[in-house]
Amino acid sequence: MIKKSISISISVLFLSIFYGCGGTSEEFSQKWNNVKLITAEISIPLFKEARFNIIDFGAKNDSLFDSRKAIQSAIDECSGSGGGNVIIPAGTYYCGGPLFIRSNTNLHIEENAKVNFSVNPKDYLPVVQSRWEGMECYNYSALLYSKDQVNIAVTGKGILHGKASAENWWSWKGKKQYGWQEGMPSQNDEAGRPRLMRMNNTDVPPEKRIFGEGSYLRPDFLQFLNCSNVLIEDVTFIDSPMWMIHPVLCKNVTIKGVTVRGKGPNNDGCDPESCKNVLIENCFFDTGDDCIAIKSGRNNDGRRINVPSENIIIRDCVMHDGHGGIVMGSEISGGIKNIFAENCYMDSPNLDRAIRIKTNHFRGGLVEDIYLKNITVGEVKEAVVKFNLRYDISKETGQVFLPRLRNVHIKNLTAEKSKYAFFFDGLTDSKISDIFIDSCKISGIEKGNLINNVENFETEEVYINEKLYR
Repeated sequence: MIKKSISISISVLFLSIFYGCGGTSEEFSQKWNNVKLITAEISIPLFKEARFNIIDFGAKNDSLFDSRKAIQSAIDECSGSGGGNVIIPAGTYYCGGPLFIRSNTNLHIEENAKVNFSVNPKDYLPVVQSRWEGMECYNYSALLYSKDQVNIAVTGKGILHGKASAENWWSWKGKKQYGWQEGMPSQNDEAGRPRLMRMNNTDVPPEKRIFGEGSYLRPDFLQFLNCSNVLIEDVTFIDSPMWMIHPVLCKNVTIKGVTVRGKGPNNDGCDPESCKNVLIENCFFDTGDDCIAIKSGRNNDGRRINVPSENIIIRDCVMHDGHGGIVMGSEISGGIKNIFAENCYMDSPNLDRAIRIKTNHFRGGLVEDIYLKNITVGEVKEAVVKFNLRYDISKETGQVFLPRLRNVHIKNLTAEKSKYAFFFDGLTDSKISDIFIDSCKISGIEKGNLINNVENFETEEVYINEKLYR
């Protein structure tokens, strides 16, 4: 553990080092020294050696027998007796509902173990406190859920399978009754229930936003809410109803060696939201939406709670299919700062963009101090780097809160094929500013660049289709 006096001095040092921006190679290197400070503050949970084998609590290696009660009993006994490891041994298990992870518990899925989850929405009731696309509400529980817990983990080389498909959860995408949409003309659904977006924009208290059955808001695979000292390591996640790994308002999060596969709608891979001190490393993503998407709340909820995502490190990850490789947004009303990404590889004709930042003038948010280096991109469909302050603008109404994007540094990026190299679309009254790109070689570009409303954009030794870009 880090002593309190050291933590205080580190925090003071953060304030002095992160203040301001600069575009030189020396300044870029100085910023990267902060990665050591961030990792020093991340506390990886440690657990007692006690083992709680789910078989001893009544679970069966049987794909039809519901082992949920047994697994949950093992988790509760583990936490209640001071902590340890809940062991899911090799075999195939059926879990007929959510698992609630308790403090000081490591849910360990051993190699050759597989847990298949129910696809019956009723199994994920009663509703729990949640954040759905950046908006506060009470909704179906995530398949793995935790709230207000400390020292928790999901580890092991086994498989967690959500079993989502077009025949169940995914068919909810686009329904007329879809619970978040505004609705016309009364802004209610057909049963008279107010929609989540309207509740957000009119500041309805979260405890009155009761959704669940009939509202068609799909749950995430894993949602940890307001937890600290979190470890997710080595596990394979497959086919979630919605987002895959979604820590919210968490501190000290390590996501390591994880494999995420899911081609369903909104199957984001890993979405840290309003989190502080996060390490994502050695992970593989093959998704139906963004591979990694950093978020901080949407519209009024994001501004009211006002907790940014900050001090996030992404390294040694591989991104295959998806809408974006490393993404910030679009729900970033609470802001994002101090993001470091390095040594990542992205390549697929079905990956739309490599690096992306997206928001609009209803969501707003301040995004600043973004540092990326040693990024290798094979083929992406639309743009190697895309910053968009007009994202999804036609679908929203309300009060204007201008977004701000500034101080982004990219160094040593290579790419082989895309339509655009740089696609930067700012606003006339909020320009994208202070963009520094250095030592990059981008080839196979069909349409060049699109640069709108950008100021202080500097490049050094950047080659696009073998020509020096100025």
